Amino acid sequence: MFDTVLIANRGEIACRVMETCRRLGVRTVAVHSDVDAQARHVEMADVAVSLGGASPAESYLRGDAIIAAAQATGAQAIHPGYGFLSENPDFVEAVEAAGLVFIGPPASAIRAMGLKDAAKDVMARAGVPVVPGYQGSDQSPGLLASEAAKIGYPVLIKAVAGGGGKGMRLVENAGEFADALKAAQSEALAAFGNGHVLIEKFITSPRHIEMQVFGDGTRAVHLFERDCSLQRRHQKVIEEAPAPGMSAEMRAAMGQAAVRAAEAIGYRGAGTVEFIVDGSGGLRPDGFWFMEMNTRLQVEHPVTEAITGVDLVEWQLRVAAGEPLPCAQEDLSIRGHAFEARLYAEDVPAGFLPATGRLAHLAFPEGARADTGVRSGDEVSPHYDPMIAKVIVHGPDRDVALRRLRRALEETEVAGTVTNLAFLGALAQHEGFSRGEVDTGLIGRDLEILIAVEDTEPAALAQAAVMLAGLQDARDWLSGFTLWQPLSQRIALCVGDKKVMAELCVLGAGRVDVAIAGQVVAARLGSRGWRFNGQAARAAHVEDGRVTLFGAVPLEVVRIDPLEQAGEAGAGGDLIEAPMPGLVREIFVAAGARVAKGDRLAILEAMKMEHALRAARDGVVAEVLAEPGGQVAAGAALIRLEAEET
Repeated sequence: MFDTVLIANRGEIACRVMETCRRLGVRTVAVHSDVDAQARHVEMADVAVSLGGASPAESYLRGDAIIAAAQATGAQAIHPGYGFLSENPDFVEAVEAAGLVFIGPPASAIRAMGLKDAAKDVMARAGVPVVPGYQGSDQSPGLLASEAAKIGYPVLIKAVAGGGGKGMRLVENAGEFADALKAAQSEALAAFGNGHVLIEKFITSPRHIEMQVFGDGTRAVHLFERDCSLQRRHQKVIEEAPAPGMSAEMRAAMGQAAVRAAEAIGYRGAGTVEFIVDGSGGLRPDGFWFMEMNTRLQVEHPVTEAITGVDLVEWQLRVAAGEPLPCAQEDLSIRGHAFEARLYAEDVPAGFLPATGRLAHLAFPEGARADTGVRSGDEVSPHYDPMIAKVIVHGPDRDVALRRLRRALEETEVAGTVTNLAFLGALAQHEGFSRGEVDTGLIGRDLEILIAVEDTEPAALAQAAVMLAGLQDARDWLSGFTLWQPLSQRIALCVGDKKVMAELCVLGAGRVDVAIAGQVVAARLGSRGWRFNGQAARAAHVEDGRVTLFGAVPLEVVRIDPLEQAGEAGAGGDLIEAPMPGLVREIFVAAGARVAKGDRLAILEAMKMEHALRAARDGVVAEVLAEPGGQVAAGAALIRLEAEET
């Protein structure tokens, strides 16, 4: 076993690897960018080395600096985590040339699977079923359109390099193909430096089921499947293991195919073979096809660990250190069921826009595993993926595990930035998902239901009003209070985009009536805390005139400053602003251009994704206030339309 390992990553995966290293008595080295100098993974490590900069290109993608840090700190091996340099064969070769061990597959295996078109050829030769499609070198738009027509719509355009949903577009008909192709190629070029794409048949009732494999360079085993069908914008949201409806016959067929895939390329370490599955008529051994192979540890690996009892990071370390494969296929079995939900800082109703901000409060419930790289007080940076944590639960069967997931999400507490927590809770309650009826289109079909905002209960608003008025300790400061009439106070609250007035009438120590939303709520402080119309107060965090109430549907309420200007700030629909910090990738209009509502005006690249900014109304462009290639802050004005005539 190694004495010292450098983790060439950040966030929750760096922390996850360090936890296993610590358990095995292995010393750890962290690397960090300037903005991550105080990050959790830096605090956990035995030694930390600065890479400088802020963006990945200035820090976590600097392979030479990472290798130098390993040599300077006495590390014998480098663990890449996932993302960044984890699937870069040139980095693997540089690590080995420096006399260090790369904790992962050989460069040859990464290259074999690195481009989706070449990978499909390798898999077909190995006897692994592949999806019908085109993956040729001729990338002319006319030929690609012709191939799409031959395959038959709908088709999926996919970048041959990379993953994570970048450079991927679903095309329903020939009329949409040209624009979708241009967008996919542009996004792929920006994300991976390679604009080549492949085209494949889109399965109309698709499920995304993947097999965890592990090899020692000669032979491999599989650790069963994970269902990753709950996706938005081709990115996974909730994963589970094993897959609902999986038969022993199909599991054996998929497992054998995955092992053949791994052994065909001499795979070493942890990897995932991803399959697209036709779920229209149930799971069948002849209804799955190879999609791609991820030559690294996956984000969702904890659900496999939960059902097998295997620590995959420990296996990685042992095999990389020269030990044999830890067990044979017949030694592995499935125990129970597990779910993982990805908690992100993102604005779901706004189209899953990545969010930033300070995590004023962060806490996870007992009984759930939470893999995270942040703590209360940390900032969600615009430079990296906005994942806050992965919440993982396990149970003896799917029903119990799902109930535990729902409760874990209800009891997770996040304040300070907008998150997808309520969305995850709605997914966990979805009737179809509860029955195991999942496919990759579920979220898209039911998105309006999943993001619907229910009317806020007056009791919750009353609790927020009491806390924002500073009355939560009313028993102490109101004892002995007497007047000829009750003390009243009016405060203005903001809930989402709505303003609400609350009138608090103090009746005595720990007794307040709150008139709000057309009702009067009785707020009473007893020996077990506040109750509102008899309901126990929700767990909450209050700071700087803002309160977050935790629960199945988290609620954020802001007290409006009474001195705030009555007029609306900004220019409303006349201004197109950056919804988040990012890079202006393209501007499609010039001053004097006439635009219609919904027209694309610009492309903003942020959090490794491209976002189209569109006109809010018909009009004429008055001026363009930004240039392609420029970095802009959230709220920066990019384009101004001429004022509407009144």
